[in-house]
Amino acid sequence: MTTSSSERGVSLGMPRLPAPTYPDDVRARLETDGRAIIARYPDSRSALLPLLHLVQAEEGHVTRTGQQFCADLLDLTTAEVAAVVTFYSMYRRRPSGDYQVGVCTNTLCAVMGGDAIFEELQEHLGVGNGGTTDDGKVTLEHIECNAACDFAPVVMVNWEFFDNQTPASAKRLVDDLRAGADVRPTRGARLCTFKDTARILAGFPDERAGAVEESGSAGPASLVGLRLARGETAPARVVQPRDGGPQDARDAARDRTAPEPAPSEHLSSHDAPQDTSASDPAHPAGPAAEEGE
Repeated sequence: MTTSSSERGVSLGMPRLPAPTYPDDVRARLETDGRAIIARYPDSRSALLPLLHLVQAEEGHVTRTGQQFCADLLDLTTAEVAAVVTFYSMYRRRPSGDYQVGVCTNTLCAVMGGDAIFEELQEHLGVGNGGTTDDGKVTLEHIECNAACDFAPVVMVNWEFFDNQTPASAKRLVDDLRAGADVRPTRGARLCTFKDTARILAGFPDERAGAVEESGSAGPASLVGLRLARGETAPARVVQPRDGGPQDARDAARDRTAPEPAPSEHLSSHDAPQDTSASDPAHPAGPAAEEGE
């Protein structure tokens, strides 16, 4: 004797309906941009990542409609597209804010104060990880390393860097974003919305006047290795060890000849002393000091 699925307490449910399609005018516009993206690659399926950014720029996240569009354009299955969307955290799968505020909680940023920043922002905004404020302006999340350890703790907004943050500065930052203030990252061009950022990541130019010139490059602390590789031998700044141990005499002599950084130079949080997170103010070693102080 067999039992039915309902008798076994199993609900098969209704099959999922196909994804809705874009309106004709939207689809035509996206197809034009999509064909331009595909033309950059010898193999069309290599265009999937920028195509996903393109559809994300349309709706603010990658919807089932966007996934179906990418699959149709690249002759892929929706399962193949979904596998990529669910793998990369840069693709949003639900509505989110105009500004994605990511707090690095990886090891170095965490111990420098990233954990404290994330906890205080959750309380300040009244949202949890991945939550969006009621006004739709800010989505908060903790993120993994963004290769900016020289400037820990780091907060990113729409993938732009805000270096050497503290709980207080991070709260001012999100308040300014919600108020519509002109917010400038530590490095790079002024902020744009998440949709605009997604279109730029799809490979289309930033059409804001002067934005390209504002982009800049990595900070000085991150470029030391590049300078050494080029054979540049400018003396490095030497920082007193936290344990107070003796410095090599040659290092001390080199430090005395090192030029002071220009006031406009963007220093790393490890070029102590810096007014950064002070995540452990009670540490018995105290703040590091420059030699000779």
